[in-house]
Formats: sequence, structure tokens, C-alpha cells
Amino acid sequence: MLYELIKTFFKIGIFTLGGGYAMIPLIEEEVVNRHRWVSKEELLDLIAIAQSCPGVFAINIAIFVGYKLRKLRGALATAFGTALPSFLIILAIAIFFAAFKDNPVIAAMFRGIRPAVVALIAVPTFRMAQSAKIGWTNFWIPVVSALLIWLLGVSPIYIIIVAGIGGYIYGMAAPPSSPEGDTNVRKSNVAPLGAEGGAES
Repeated sequence: MLYELIKTFFKIGIFTLGGGYAMIPLIEEEVVNRHRWVSKEELLDLIAIAQSCPGVFAINIAIFVGYKLRKLRGALATAFGTALPSFLIILAIAIFFAAFKDNPVIAAMFRGIRPAVVALIAVPTFRMAQSAKIGWTNFWIPVVSALLIWLLGVSPIYIIIVAGIGGYIYGMAAPPSSPEGDTNVRKSNVAPLGAEGGAES
């Protein structure tokens, strides 16, 4: 299992172009769809926690997945597998950067990679919005948050704190929703109109 964790997250790490958010589609494909180590709902929660914690997003989410599966050893395995490709690639770039930084072919490659990276970040954003059940009633929350950060320069830290407090207040004030199973049981126990009278007659 540990070898499988290292191999999977090494593969994820080596194709992570554009930062940790571009890793989300690969993590979903490998961890959720292929290996079924976590569910989509759990992955959404892990992403939210990894974003809220200090440190590198990709390493954070890898550690959470590894710890869920194999505790400390799993966390070390996934962190190692995720960080190793980046370390090796950055080391190679640092060694040979001066030789190819002005190469037109390399510059053209990076110009082609940039739009693909934008798509890799945009796609998981829309998927997370669907998983988080963002609709017309709460669509204003991410829009207002983005505008506050982009136009007014509000620190994302304050956005996270306010969102956490608001979610806690809403969770305490909102009435608990009854499970569908309980509703079905109650419905099955209610006799149809006129059934009791027919039985008595």
C-alpha cells in the first residue's frame, strides 16, 4: 500500500503544471475514480481544509489522504511522492536554466502551456462548485469573496475567517433536516384516507 501511495502521488506530482490547484483533476481521477480511497464529498472537504491550513496546498492534501489510509506512514509516503518530482525538476531547471532561458523553442513551449494551465485550474473550480451545491441562492458568496480580494485587496485570511464564522452561525441557526428514511417511515405508518373506516366496517 505504501509503495502504491508513493507511486500514485509521484505520478500526480510529476504532471502538476500550474501549482496545486492544477493537481485537483489528477487527484480526483487517481484517488477518487481509480483507487476509490476517498469519496468526492471527502475530497471536497479535504480541499477546503488544505486551503485553510498553512503550507503548500498539494502537500497538504496529499498528507490528508495518506493519513486517512495509513496514518503517519501513509502521510509521509504521500508527501514524499508528491514533493519528489517537483524537487527533481526544479533542481534540473536550476542547474541548466542559464543554458536554455533564451531558447525560442523553450519560450514557445511555455507560451503553449499557460492556457492549458488556466483550463486545469478552471475545470476543478466548476466541479467543486457543483459538489458544494452552489446555486442561485448562495452564488453571491464566491462572487463577493472574489471581488473583495481582487478589487479591494482584502486578505484571503479575513475571507476564510468570516466564512468560517458565518458557516458556524448558519449551522447553529438552521433547523436540522430530517433524513429521507425517517420521512418515508412516517409516510408508511399513515393509513390512507378512509382505510380505517373500511376496516372497521
